[in-house]
Amino acid sequence: MDFRALPSGPITLKNVTIPACLLDLPGDLIRTDISFDADGFISPATPLAVEMNGAMVLPCFIDMHTHIDKGHIWRRAPNPDGTFMGALTTVGDDRVANWSAEDVYRRADFALRCAYVHGTRALRTHLDAIPPQDEISFEVFSALRSQWAGRIDLQAACLIGCDRMDLDGEFVKTADIVAATEGGVLGMVTYLIEDLQTRLDGFFKLAADRGLAADFHADETMDPTVNTLKEIAQTVIDTGFEPPVTVGHTCSLSTMPEDEAMATLDLVAKAGINVVSLPMCNLYLQDRHAHRTPRNRGITLVHEMKTRGINVSFASDNTRDPFYAYGDLDMLEVLREATRIGHLDHTGTDWVKTVLTNPAQTCGFDAPSLAPGAPADLVIFKARSWTELFSRPHSDRIVLRKGHAIQRRLPDYSELDDLMEPS
Repeated sequence: MDFRALPSGPITLKNVTIPACLLDLPGDLIRTDISFDADGFISPATPLAVEMNGAMVLPCFIDMHTHIDKGHIWRRAPNPDGTFMGALTTVGDDRVANWSAEDVYRRADFALRCAYVHGTRALRTHLDAIPPQDEISFEVFSALRSQWAGRIDLQAACLIGCDRMDLDGEFVKTADIVAATEGGVLGMVTYLIEDLQTRLDGFFKLAADRGLAADFHADETMDPTVNTLKEIAQTVIDTGFEPPVTVGHTCSLSTMPEDEAMATLDLVAKAGINVVSLPMCNLYLQDRHAHRTPRNRGITLVHEMKTRGINVSFASDNTRDPFYAYGDLDMLEVLREATRIGHLDHTGTDWVKTVLTNPAQTCGFDAPSLAPGAPADLVIFKARSWTELFSRPHSDRIVLRKGHAIQRRLPDYSELDDLMEPS
């Protein structure tokens, strides 16, 4: 039988492989059965059973740090040298020249169709928010959120440098736009500036006054002297900020002195901050020098975070733009590459939670579940072990939503050809 040809209606998938941690059981991978009823919810066994020969079943993924407003501009705006500054400058120029509502909408919708086909059911995106782009992109996001309801749950965090954060200027208007947007999150990039503490205090006041969660880009550098994460954590503690706080990247933790890095992580744990690592993008950008082999991987200290009880997730980050020339919002790829880059193997059996329950907890999305009564939103792979799962792209995977297999046809890049001529 064709692996992808499952009968419709209530069935029992017999002899599937499931990570034990997703069933709150000890051990690594277990063999069991999973059933769902006619309404598409996980249920007791049904009369119709299909032998799955050990195929691995996971709940649909959550991708909690993306940039779908930037995605798929590489052809018209390639990074000239592969560096972080090359990406920053190129994206800035492209945004000014090209980011109309239509341009952002079409590229973002293309990205969401890719994520959906690969098995993602919830996603948070960052949206560049330098005015007037904040109004344009958040209006597009609201339209997309409505159109994708029931397929991908969407959130959006504004993205702006901390030097533009003020309490009596444009960023207040941006914060109001975010607050008026369902699924809005207040976001900011932190870097070393003289009055960073003042700006952090102002940022958290804006978020608290509007009841918004916070999401930072921080320390996306190999410079060991950069540690804004520590200031963010201390500010959360000092202000008693209650909504969820997320910090992404934190690459410099991997290069700073060990005692400083560990003390910072202790503070992060105390503050209850969530961390999201973006291993593919950071591997691409960090420690890049022309004609020199990179020495550092760029990944943050995920093992040390996990040991301290810090909620750690992995996510896609950028796709086919100057910050990362590759990617397709495929969370299997993210987990596979995170495993290789971060040496997650041999260090526990529950890292799969970093693309499922951990990001759900961070963002407040419905938690992926295989418990009775949960929707049968599942991704099924023809793999019986981790090494089989991580050795192939599994383009023949089955994605079920409410128990029904979706059509898994990726959009063709040619759809965006008319947008790709440089302005």
